[in-house]
Amino acid sequence: MTLYYRDLVCLACLILGAVSSANAYRPVVVMHGILSSYDYMTDMVQFIQKAHPGTEVLNVNAYNYAKSVLPMWDQVNGVQAKIQSFVKSAPDGVHMICYSQGGLICRGILESFPTNIHTFVSLSSPQAGQYGVTEYLKYLFPNCTKEHLYLIFYTDAGQHISVGGYWNDPYHQELYDQYGEFLPILNNGSNPAFKSNFLKVQRLVLIGGPDDGVITPWESSQFGFYDVNSENVSPMSSQDFYLKDSFGLRSLEASDKITSYTVPGVQHLDWPSNQDVFNKYIEPWLD
Repeated sequence: MTLYYRDLVCLACLILGAVSSANAYRPVVVMHGILSSYDYMTDMVQFIQKAHPGTEVLNVNAYNYAKSVLPMWDQVNGVQAKIQSFVKSAPDGVHMICYSQGGLICRGILESFPTNIHTFVSLSSPQAGQYGVTEYLKYLFPNCTKEHLYLIFYTDAGQHISVGGYWNDPYHQELYDQYGEFLPILNNGSNPAFKSNFLKVQRLVLIGGPDDGVITPWESSQFGFYDVNSENVSPMSSQDFYLKDSFGLRSLEASDKITSYTVPGVQHLDWPSNQDVFNKYIEPWLD
């Protein structure tokens, strides 16, 4: 083989190697939170593409701003339709990084549709519910306190507001179970397919912290929540849905597929743009 042709072969091998390396990373779906938009996740997208060049990233452009308060199941179905072809095009699976309310939308997709999600990163998401009036709720309900919001949310009309679908008042659990059209259904195991679908995920990463200031209690980001008729917080392992393994959370932990990170010093609005959070707690799981 002449030197010229040998050089061409070497160059071709280098190019193929570079392409192979670029395509080695699984694609990533990124989902924003309430009263926000896909633009808010731009930093996260850039973090991914800088750390893993060539990674395909779908930053979901749906249910932005005011539309983010539409009913939760509407958003689950709408987002699933948006990502369906993207996910199906990746036979080795995709990763999902879902922030705040977006984490519950993504969990709704994981449970209600058979998908090939490899890693689900739940970034400061109220997975066990919300019971606290923070700035975004004051924007929606400026004159309400948390003690009275059940009067709005635990009605048929209240369930047409996204937050109503995961409002979890520890002092009104009968009404929560009676009226709740979203989170109680995700948690209670009434649909066996939800559990089998959820158990397809290979890694669940739960990220939250005590200085969040929005998710209330902050432990909800790791499936902890208030005890019934109390504001004493118990961890995931004490929750009824975990003990009954109603949607597969206990099974997932038994398989060593859950990783939780408690990160102090990060406020709620800063999670998607915090480079340190990405580097330490998200990037290691994006293979």
